[in-house]
Amino acid sequence: MLKMMTFFQGLPGQQSVPGTLNFPGSPQKLPSVSESESEASMSEASSEDLVPPPEAVVAPDQEQQEAAKKKKPTVLSNMFSIFTKGKKKRGQPSLVEPPLVPESKPGLDGPIPTVEELKAALEQGRLEAARPLLVLEQELAAAAAGGASQEELVRRQSKVEALYVLLRDQVLGVLRRPLEAAPERLRQALAVVAEQERADHQAVAAAAATTAEAPGAAALAATRPRRWLQLWRSVVAEVAAERLDTRPAAGAEGRSEAERIFQHLGCTVKEDLEAVVERLKPLFPAEFGVVATYAESYHQHFAAHLASMAQFELCERDTYLLLLWVQNLYPNDILNSPKLAEELQDVSLGSLLPPKQIRLLEATFLSSEAANVKELMARALEMESQHWAQDVAPLRLDGHCHSELAIDIIQIVSQGQAKAENITPDLGTQMKQVLLVELSVLLRSYQRAFDEFLERGKQLRNYRANIIANINNCLSFRTSMEQKWQILQDPRSYLLDPLSELKGHGFDALLQNLFMDLKPLFKRFTQTRWAAPEETLEEIVGTVEGRLPEFSELHDCFREELLEAVHLHLVKEYIIRLSKRCLVLKTAEQQQQLAKHILANASVIQDFCTKNGSTATWLNPALPTLAEIIRLQDPSAIKIEVATYATCYPDFR
Repeated sequence: MLKMMTFFQGLPGQQSVPGTLNFPGSPQKLPSVSESESEASMSEASSEDLVPPPEAVVAPDQEQQEAAKKKKPTVLSNMFSIFTKGKKKRGQPSLVEPPLVPESKPGLDGPIPTVEELKAALEQGRLEAARPLLVLEQELAAAAAGGASQEELVRRQSKVEALYVLLRDQVLGVLRRPLEAAPERLRQALAVVAEQERADHQAVAAAAATTAEAPGAAALAATRPRRWLQLWRSVVAEVAAERLDTRPAAGAEGRSEAERIFQHLGCTVKEDLEAVVERLKPLFPAEFGVVATYAESYHQHFAAHLASMAQFELCERDTYLLLLWVQNLYPNDILNSPKLAEELQDVSLGSLLPPKQIRLLEATFLSSEAANVKELMARALEMESQHWAQDVAPLRLDGHCHSELAIDIIQIVSQGQAKAENITPDLGTQMKQVLLVELSVLLRSYQRAFDEFLERGKQLRNYRANIIANINNCLSFRTSMEQKWQILQDPRSYLLDPLSELKGHGFDALLQNLFMDLKPLFKRFTQTRWAAPEETLEEIVGTVEGRLPEFSELHDCFREELLEAVHLHLVKEYIIRLSKRCLVLKTAEQQQQLAKHILANASVIQDFCTKNGSTATWLNPALPTLAEIIRLQDPSAIKIEVATYATCYPDFR
């Protein structure tokens, strides 16, 4: 199978643009003060309640204080006028005095802005209002320590918290779609979160160092730590869920629903994390750990998807794909891709599925794949056997009879093993052992089916051609076994033995007619004087030579083996006829003549067989050694030489 980039090129079209985080949806409201509560709380009191006490900002003169007291409106009237932003009814004066703090834009370059100014700025998305808001929060803490009334503290805190709701939604809205925001605005949002984190740490440290509670602290609700960095991580998790939960686009026909889901999840994770590395990491402060945060969120949601799928009974294809993604494609082609490997090397993501569940899935895969391979091999052998029985002529390839059976079987086994190796090398090793057992069973069935054909198909026109094609099959089987499974300690015992038997039985069938024709010719050696019928051996050699073209469609290696069998038959029959005849050699001269005659015949047989491809050099000394024994005169020497001869050729009688 396969590497990841090649795999992605075959994926169905995705909705996302590579390298872009298309974060869907508007920012969601997080659990805190609601907008309705914010508006209500902001309209409970006058503008004098929405800013710090006069003594905390600017000390007006005595006349201004008296005028302010005389004109102080009721709380009810202020509920309708606090956020009118300068508007008033026609013909009526404003019920609220101008604020004591001079007007200014939200920021720290001038006096602290009023609450209504901060609200207006935040509604316009101006994140620079965060710093003045933090100052208001600090002033509130100072007022609590200064002994302000409980009612005043509650009112002021409600306004501050309402503004924080606006600020929080603005900041998280930017961080929800970071690639859609301008870089400067994204930096502003990140700076706000970082500032809030520092304020959290300071508040926690101050609380730990304080031994006595401030007089008015009991009136204030605890708002620190706000944990905005954690809120951002929650937003990232929501974005990961939205991206991965998107229904995959319709893919090519023939792909299962699970396959399309795997492809969608894999593409989305890879593209989004690469976009984070390339476009967000340069903008985010290091303490955010932006790459790790996104990787963990996407990983957790990816794992949740696969865990839910694994709960159901998957088909063979989906089980394979699930293991392929969990064990190979996700850790190797996504997390270890060139753009992500270095960034994620210190991030501990773990496996997408628990080890126990992976082992169960692997056992299911091994069992189902072995059964599938067994069925496919049996089907291929059955089709081949039908061709023999129907007298279908084999194919011819490069002048040789050819059968596709060996190619089909090896391909079936190799594909099963390759699928397992695509998951993990260890699983590939396990699958190899399982499939070799199935292959040995198949080869034994093949040998039995071939033997049955040899017995029943003798009258078929393509009988000999199909025998040759099946003998040639042994070469493909043997080559594949030696190349692919050479690590096996003893493959011959259960893999090559059936092939050797098949080849031997095929040779016997091919040579049967030839040996029948040679039998009466060899009988002549016992019916005439050995020294006379030289033409008998020439006729034997001529008969063999005339039948050799019948074996030309064998592969060269098998034609050589068949010639070795012919060579052995000629030598063996010659010795048998020589041994069966009762010879009385009265003189040494007669012995020398017979030995000379045997040497001449041995030379003819050896030259003929060697010229036609026999490599059975071990047969060359057989007849010359007998000739030397016949020359001997000493009985003791004869006994020694005969014993030595029997050792070299155990089947000698």
